[in-house]
Amino acid sequence: MKLFFVLVACTCTAAITPGLLAQTSKPQLASVSEKQQTNSASKNLYIDVHHLGAGKVTAKDVAAAHQKDLAVEHKYGVSFLKYWVDEATGDVYCLSSATSPEAIRKTHAEAHGLLPDQILEVTSGKSASLKGKNNLYLDRHELGAGNVNAKAVADAHKKDLAVQKKYGVNLINYWVDEKNGTVMCLAQAPDSIALIKTHKEAHGLIPASVMLVKQGQ
Repeated sequence: MKLFFVLVACTCTAAITPGLLAQTSKPQLASVSEKQQTNSASKNLYIDVHHLGAGKVTAKDVAAAHQKDLAVEHKYGVSFLKYWVDEATGDVYCLSSATSPEAIRKTHAEAHGLLPDQILEVTSGKSASLKGKNNLYLDRHELGAGNVNAKAVADAHKKDLAVQKKYGVNLINYWVDEKNGTVMCLAQAPDSIALIKTHKEAHGLIPASVMLVKQGQ
């Protein structure tokens, strides 16, 4: 009789154990799946904007903050590519590749605590090389939500390229946020007026603002 109870107990234990193991393994499988999704998630291109105030930031300050971003970015799947500083207005524009705007916010928050005022999801044009020693300008066109697409901007950019030499301008690249209707153009020029004249003659789309910037990366 004693032997019978021992055999029954062993049989029950053997029957229950696989079920427990199966239950334990489920969270592990879910964890692996989430990790795979994170690793395979496609990245988008973003420009985040910081309005820090006139006289409150220098290119040196931003360079130091950028180094802190680079030390943290891998943790959140972000890759900062370039940034531009307008010291006169205290504005900073950061170009990055990231899985989401939230990943960019988390990176800035941990690195130095300076959160962006705006994050634009953008598509990029084809980049050109810097030439000579003319100043670098970043201009911003606000065309309105739903009023612009990447193809239209590409066509306008070709018209800019056909005119730029007349005004001593060298257009480096442009970025389009189709959702908000925002276009940003990076160019070398003798002054801001030369860049405005280029756009005006090429297609008539005058920028809402033109900023003298310093570039870092």
